Amino acid sequence: MKFNRNLLSEAVRFGLVAGAFGWAGFNSAPAVAQDNTGTSDGDATELTKVVVTGSRIRKVDAETSAPVFTLDRADIEAQGLTSIGDVIQNLTSNGTALNTTFNNGGNGETRVSLRNLGSNRTLVLVNGRRWIGGTGLGGSVDLNTIPTAAVERIEVLKDGASTLYGSDAIAGVVNIILRTEFQGAEADTFLGQFDEGDGERQSYSFTVGSNSDRTSVMFGAQYVKEDPVMAGDRAISAEPLAGTGTAFGSSTTPFGRFQICADPTVVNPLDCPTSQRVRPDGSAGQFTFNPGQSGNNWRPFTSADFFNFAPLNFLLTPQERTSIFSSGSFDITDNMRFTTTGTYNNRKSSQLLAAMPIVLGTGPGAGAQGRTIQIDTNNFYNPFGAPVVRIQRRATETGGRQFNQDVNTFLFTGALEGDFQLGDRYFYWDAGWTYGRNDQNDTTDGLFNVLALRQALGPSMLIGGKPSCVTEAGNAATLIDGCVPLNLLGADGSITQDMLNFSAFQAHDQTDSELTDYFANISGDIIELPGGTAAFAFGLEHRRESGADQPDALIASGNTTGNARTPTAGQTTVDEGYLELSLPLLKDLSFAKELSFSVATRVSDYDNFGSTTNSKFGFKYKPIDDLLIRGNWAQGFRAPSISELFTGVSDSFPPVADPCNNVRFPNLPAAQQQACIAQGVPNGGYDQGNPQVRISVGGNPNLAPEESISRTLGFVYSPSYVKGFDVAVDWWKIHLRDTIQGTVGGAQGILDQCVISLNTDPVCSLFNRGSDGSIANLLIAQINNPSATNPEGLDLTFNYALPDTRFGNFSFTWDNTYLIEAPFGAEVGVHSQDNNNWRIRSNLTARWEMGDFGATWFARYFSDQTEDCQFLVEYDVPEFTALCSDPDRIVGDGQGGSRGAAENHIGTVTYHDVSAYWNTPWDGKITFGVNNVFDKDPPFSVTAFANSFDPQYEVPGRFYYVRYNQKF
Repeated sequence: MKFNRNLLSEAVRFGLVAGAFGWAGFNSAPAVAQDNTGTSDGDATELTKVVVTGSRIRKVDAETSAPVFTLDRADIEAQGLTSIGDVIQNLTSNGTALNTTFNNGGNGETRVSLRNLGSNRTLVLVNGRRWIGGTGLGGSVDLNTIPTAAVERIEVLKDGASTLYGSDAIAGVVNIILRTEFQGAEADTFLGQFDEGDGERQSYSFTVGSNSDRTSVMFGAQYVKEDPVMAGDRAISAEPLAGTGTAFGSSTTPFGRFQICADPTVVNPLDCPTSQRVRPDGSAGQFTFNPGQSGNNWRPFTSADFFNFAPLNFLLTPQERTSIFSSGSFDITDNMRFTTTGTYNNRKSSQLLAAMPIVLGTGPGAGAQGRTIQIDTNNFYNPFGAPVVRIQRRATETGGRQFNQDVNTFLFTGALEGDFQLGDRYFYWDAGWTYGRNDQNDTTDGLFNVLALRQALGPSMLIGGKPSCVTEAGNAATLIDGCVPLNLLGADGSITQDMLNFSAFQAHDQTDSELTDYFANISGDIIELPGGTAAFAFGLEHRRESGADQPDALIASGNTTGNARTPTAGQTTVDEGYLELSLPLLKDLSFAKELSFSVATRVSDYDNFGSTTNSKFGFKYKPIDDLLIRGNWAQGFRAPSISELFTGVSDSFPPVADPCNNVRFPNLPAAQQQACIAQGVPNGGYDQGNPQVRISVGGNPNLAPEESISRTLGFVYSPSYVKGFDVAVDWWKIHLRDTIQGTVGGAQGILDQCVISLNTDPVCSLFNRGSDGSIANLLIAQINNPSATNPEGLDLTFNYALPDTRFGNFSFTWDNTYLIEAPFGAEVGVHSQDNNNWRIRSNLTARWEMGDFGATWFARYFSDQTEDCQFLVEYDVPEFTALCSDPDRIVGDGQGGSRGAAENHIGTVTYHDVSAYWNTPWDGKITFGVNNVFDKDPPFSVTAFANSFDPQYEVPGRFYYVRYNQKF
């Protein structure tokens, strides 16, 4: 792989090579010609040439040197799912990817991450062409924008394919083929829900089409509604960590957590020394509201006051999708036609989190603006005669934080395509234009305006019998018009609607992305080789991708209690050319029934980092008719996305365990205590309080592309003595270098490095601490190209269609992925926060058909994993320790000693789904199904970000559904 700026010269060379081969082909010995219907001259056998995923060359043989797994429409319908994204996430080669079980951090999208390399390293095609990226501007595709009713089949290329398709195809390609040439009409209805009576899903679609000699037209529409499941309605997700009650709940509660300053003249909380931050009686510590204590509305805050926020979250998020899809073709002449496809999809989705924590003053995690806010001594609702400098109050009166997305996705492709003959060679061409656009409007409820909070918590007084804000205590002439004092020092419910109307606000954000793609391709036969006719494909492409994110003005300014972020806007442009050759060398010889090679090269010239040249080589070898041996070597790349290049600074609140927190880690080694003291932590330790710490992330316009080398080697065995049976085994390995990612280890890694390295590590400059030791300024996780990774594994697929029996027809597909080495430094079989590295994923599909009846049994297997459980043991609470399956595990510390390394075992899981159908005499089809037949609960996880189980597993409960399809 090399970088240069010689795209034009490379493209000219491609054209000359293609032309030279073509000219040689025109003068070669005649081959069996194909007419434009695919029928051989002088032979009635149809030899239709098609393009398959993994090659741009039209061939009669659909088998390529690269492994491709296919799901047809029957396989899709048998899974009882209303999202094509959920179907694709069931693939064994899929790792951890966003779906609708992600509530905190989700956005309504469902993605695919082949080989667990990230959804931005899996290329999604529709009808062999690029699809518009999701609204996150990160290069990932939202599979929920593709209506299930429009899909004919799914082809999954389990190999790198940047030479054929360009950027992003590092882990593989998912090619979704839409229905075309539909004749007649059909209506489809789907209804289902969990056995708990929630999570209802419904889908309604109608498709109509007509074909004639020269014209084909299809039109369809689909409506899908998926209702939520609340986390509090399942035992495993009803607590922050199942089995620990409120111990891992939030320290920001509806009754609050406060401190006053002993000095009543303080106007900035940071000016109050730590020693003077006390309870109202002068004792050290924090206090909370206590409505049950007569004459005194406070009491000391303890861990028993922690708030259980879990039940107030969505477990399965809701959404509605409305889709319109169409396709058409018109034969302009016998050898040229116009084709078009168009898709429109609207998605309305939402996520729900527990009410907004208002954290101000010296409260842990308060933003830069919030750290200077206190409840003024002269605030109408402050009875203490001193300023309240630590403020933590959860505003449950808002009803929670609700994030709503309204997304419109449009994609149109128009192309001319045809074929022509020169001499005795046939050629196929197409040229066209694709335009796609995403427009997303977001609203967020339950946030607070920090500027309004500063006024509402400042001095106030009764004016005309009504509490009113003033700028000067006791001076009615300094009335702040419209301001309503805020009562944070009362019980749940003390915040009235009038208070919310002034201090809270609804955020309005807008995001859009756009894809424009011009393409031209030609393919055909060239010269005769000993093994058959060599063929080529050559193409040029010009693509522009742009995107912008415009957050609410308050969010952009940082004056909110939520995540701040600044606007993003940018675009990338690329000109590309590729050449692919198919070279059949041997055929029908002893121990060489077939030997062929495929080579390809692509040059891509980007406006922001230059050009890159990527090549591939593949082979197919059949020593005997029953055995195919195949392999590939391919270079790949991924260009930085809009968000990675141009994202403005944005906030995130990941859970972070500060190593200087001596409440959680009471026995810090002396060296670590000294590191904490050197960083400004008094006495080398403090009470962190809130585990969620504000960090900032942003783009980097100087990023270079990621580069990869993919290797596959395998075989397909189809024994002639067992008709209908074949087995495919493929080894794969991907070397990915210059990976684009944040600071290694993120916020947690930064803190760990600084404490361990005694404040000498350069990343220690990325944060500062307050006078009490808490993290004060923002942690910066900058995107860069720091490292490499080498995932490796095996794919194993069995297919067997048994001979017909008097009991019906039986067929089986058993697809497996075995992981040898996990990506990004992870260990195989080790789970970390919402990141899975299963040793084995396995799907077994058994089908039965007899006349008008049929049934499918679909079993999905996930192998076991382990996860770090030491932090639970360190709490030294027997109930917590008991949650670890191996709490007494000890390992070497690498320095001749030993340390505790408790583990929790995440067990194997097998889900069983079953469906049965009846084809009625009136051209209808009735299907009944149950997913998760045996009501298998997801395995308990202590490191899952939420819900105590990883979102790649199923929500607890059986899901029952019925589908009715009627053809007209």
